[in-house]
Amino acid sequence: MLTAITTSSLFVTDQDEALDFYVGTLGMEVNTDVDLGFMRWLTVSVPGDHARQILLELPAPPSMDEATGAEVRQVLSKGAAGGWVGFSTDDARALHAELVEKGVDITDDPTDRDYGTDFGIRDPFGNKLRIVQRRG
Repeated sequence: MLTAITTSSLFVTDQDEALDFYVGTLGMEVNTDVDLGFMRWLTVSVPGDHARQILLELPAPPSMDEATGAEVRQVLSKGAAGGWVGFSTDDARALHAELVEKGVDITDDPTDRDYGTDFGIRDPFGNKLRIVQRRG
């Protein structure tokens, strides 16, 4: 029986730039940053939640051959790679304003919905991120 989701993956084309965005801009924490020789295992987590992490993965060997990696990087640059992650926040409108001030690519402004207030952003690599303030 499965008991938890522990690691998800997003493709990025530059892990240092990804660190700057996810840690420096969004305020996440580095969970793991290890050079395995054949790849860099780089994960980030929401502060205080190291049980769930996102692998910021290069589309390259060892997970795929170089030709496939080149194709994935091309699709990723168009924002069409299909990767996305959902986050929660206590104040969607305040976080939206903060991210606008930081120059983050906003794809959808905060909208009130049946389940709460949410908005969309895109990371520097085209991955879609949704941020939700759930209704009490």
